[in-house]
Amino acid sequence: MKIRNFFLAVVSIMVSTAVFAQSYGWHPDDENYAESCTSIMVGKKASTDGSVMTAHSCDSNYRTWLTMEKSKSFKPGEMQPVYLGLLHTEEPYDMRNVEKKGEIPAPTRPTYRFLNVAYPCMNEKQLAIGETTTVGKKSLRRLDGIFMIEELERFALERCSTAREAIALIGSLAEEYGYLDEGECLTIADKKEVWHFEIYGNGTLPVDPKAKKSRKAPVDKPGAMWVAQRIPDDHVGVSANIPRIGVVDFNNPDMFMYSTGLKERAKALGLWDGEGDFVFYKVVSDEPKPFSYREFYVLSTMAPSLGLKFSDSELPFSVKPDKKVSPEDMFAYYRATYEGTEFDQIKNLSVEVDRKKKENGQTIYYKEVVYPVSTFMSGDMRALLNKLEPGVTPRMRNIAAIQCSYSHIIQCRDWLPDEIGGVAYFSFDNPAQSPRIPVYAGSTQLPKGWDVCGQARYRKDAAIWAYRESNRIATIYWDKTRHLIEPQVMYYQEQMMKECALVEKEVAKLLENGKNEEAAEILNRFTQKLASATAKTWEDVKADLWTIFARGL
Repeated sequence: MKIRNFFLAVVSIMVSTAVFAQSYGWHPDDENYAESCTSIMVGKKASTDGSVMTAHSCDSNYRTWLTMEKSKSFKPGEMQPVYLGLLHTEEPYDMRNVEKKGEIPAPTRPTYRFLNVAYPCMNEKQLAIGETTTVGKKSLRRLDGIFMIEELERFALERCSTAREAIALIGSLAEEYGYLDEGECLTIADKKEVWHFEIYGNGTLPVDPKAKKSRKAPVDKPGAMWVAQRIPDDHVGVSANIPRIGVVDFNNPDMFMYSTGLKERAKALGLWDGEGDFVFYKVVSDEPKPFSYREFYVLSTMAPSLGLKFSDSELPFSVKPDKKVSPEDMFAYYRATYEGTEFDQIKNLSVEVDRKKKENGQTIYYKEVVYPVSTFMSGDMRALLNKLEPGVTPRMRNIAAIQCSYSHIIQCRDWLPDEIGGVAYFSFDNPAQSPRIPVYAGSTQLPKGWDVCGQARYRKDAAIWAYRESNRIATIYWDKTRHLIEPQVMYYQEQMMKECALVEKEVAKLLENGKNEEAAEILNRFTQKLASATAKTWEDVKADLWTIFARGL
């Protein structure tokens, strides 16, 4: 009887949650909210070395294969196809369930080589892009458009060398051919600056009944409403699935870019009254405030001197960090689970247990405080715990997430040749458990297995499973297994940064002497070496993990 009552209680929780979701829509901190990526941006005067940084954690069930796409040339008058469905393919040439939505004129000059991940992220000119889905108002979406955000990113990386060029191209293509996707944020960087770009559909204008009856109603073409705001050079910014752009300064082209007729369209749609400030997040979203846990955590810890509070109705769009930010700082943010803070999900889930051990032939009894439940627990586990003791483990969306497909932190450096100035520190799976591997803008090949997706099924030839298998086993009892994985993550991080400096110095000399092919080969081998070494280490860790769990705990 108790089991039956417990089962009914759990079902009740699930039904109540489902009703809430249908009524109000998922919030980015909800357990089942799928589009939960995080992107942190750093201006050149806010970084320790003068680099510009952007980043992305792809925290959903998107493809994990990636390639370095070669430059392409087109004939005069040739067209390029625009696709829908590439996010869920299993290999680069897998076109199952992929739909051609339209086509656009091909460029007249050769395209740039670029790193093609689910959301394409960096090209050979040090143009870099991060992404987060922001959803926005359903009424704005236009299903008669042709562009999803990942295709707009692809075309920008193929054709553009600066952030402003990329914003202008993405905006114009979306306006001309129609934006099909939900609300999106792109964090677009080059070697000089970084921008926060938000884009939505242009909605559908109400039709005058008289014009409709007389068949003289104007055609309301699909387009896009978008705004880009530059992160000040000495600031950092963050996007985590909630629209963040507030008051738009239409007279400041150095800090803002925006779609054609934006104010007029918003007014015609009844989203702005035409008076007072034009607050973009209020126009495109129903969110009560433009931030949640992740944005607050990043901005408040970057600039604790500001005394920001989670209870505030609004946070600054960006902040000047109290300390300048290094790549290592960025790596740490992407491992963040709020451990030791008020937002720690498992702070109430510790227990003191009796232990004993043998030392010098004697039995020693002692007590140990343990955390048997991982911060990466499932939604069902959280429901169970909260049923047993309401509120014991509230949902706090970590930056590091177990559902992460991949993540990258990208540096753009204007004092180095493009080939080594741009570097994506790439990681498969949960960033709190996986190592990072550098991929340079000058790379021409990626390691074996990186071009195979491991999302739809377990595949030994998919690179992600070299890390994911060990990571998932470790998550069974993270408190007892993290000592096997976390030191390896830090070891390879330290080794990577030391070796990157040496490799960059060697490649710079080759580039000075015009030995570009030799330089590219060194970069390719460097990435391959670290990929092989880390995969082997995680395989060894897996054996240790099975040894722990084979005997039970």
